[in-house]
Amino acid sequence: MPSSSPAGTFPAHTPAASQIFTTVLTHGPLTRQEAARRAGLSPAAVTRAVRPLIEAGFLVEDAGAEVRPALGRPANPVRVDGGRALFVGLKATGDEIIGVLTDLCCRIRVARRVPLSGRSPREVLPVAADLVRELLTEAEGFGVRVLGLGIAVAGDVDRAAGAVRRSPFLDWHDVPLAGLAEEATGLPVTVDNDVRALTVAEQWFGDGVGLSDFAVVTVGAGIGCGLVVHGRVVSGAHGVAGEIGHVPVVPDGPPCHCGDRGCLEAVASDAAITARVREVTGVAVADATEALALAREGDARARAVYARAGEAIGRGIAAVANLLGPERVIISGEGLAAYDLFAGQIRDAFTAAAFGSAARCEVRTRPLPFEEWARGAAATAIQTFVGR
Repeated sequence: MPSSSPAGTFPAHTPAASQIFTTVLTHGPLTRQEAARRAGLSPAAVTRAVRPLIEAGFLVEDAGAEVRPALGRPANPVRVDGGRALFVGLKATGDEIIGVLTDLCCRIRVARRVPLSGRSPREVLPVAADLVRELLTEAEGFGVRVLGLGIAVAGDVDRAAGAVRRSPFLDWHDVPLAGLAEEATGLPVTVDNDVRALTVAEQWFGDGVGLSDFAVVTVGAGIGCGLVVHGRVVSGAHGVAGEIGHVPVVPDGPPCHCGDRGCLEAVASDAAITARVREVTGVAVADATEALALAREGDARARAVYARAGEAIGRGIAAVANLLGPERVIISGEGLAAYDLFAGQIRDAFTAAAFGSAARCEVRTRPLPFEEWARGAAATAIQTFVGR
């Protein structure tokens, strides 16, 4: 399917240009002096980097918003023109694909959801291509080009190779997704793990802006963790850094699908909580929604299951804080629908298990709908476009 909006290229390819553009994108509007300070570059290097970006329309000088420095002549701040380009982000689950159309500042302009009737690549890819086609049609109304497509998938994803090595929710193994999607859509494609994609969005556009070290822990169908260390999203040598879901947190706890026992995911994922609620209450709850409703109705046994899950999550977050010492841990994911039932246990367990100064780590919750996971995918496409 050819794109109705042919792919463009970033107008300046020097490291300084990418660095300055990213700095203004995540922190702007900024004066050139402030951009130079934040990026650690000379004023002359910033001037050289900014000029082609303004000429290409990616940066805009706000002449009417002068900021007078302590010395010298007034300085006009520069900002990113978010409407200069559009990006598509897709999040694939086992049941549906969520798609968003964002601007260059990763603000969602259009969002769509489509169900999946099957999970194999030959069933998922045509649905994804149709959804991209629909979003490209929507993009025509904005009068600017779509410059990239990001796809977020749970599991072991090799971003550099554009391949899904293993996705348990889709039952995929070694799928060259980027190449297949590029052929189907005509767009440059970035494929990444869904939690890492969400972490990129938080680093560039969310609660991680300005932090050099933080973590995103997601709670829901699985337990995931995205890590930012010294300003870089960490994937590790084999792409599985941050696999907090399989950290043992309950000695001799329930069996996990990985073959171990007492893993965080075996205690605190939606499926684990639902199964445990069935076991202790004898009520045949069908899913996490029904398990949550039973707990909210006051069933003490169901509430105890959520309390145990909260304790496990708190210990898992403490393990991250003890190992990496992040400034902040952001808890997100669909499992936060039950946050009121285990917030206290998360905090108490974290405080008890965090060692020394690691306990100073800020733990912040950020409930996000699935559209935000698709936005994370779009953020990876923006990151690739900028060359960061």
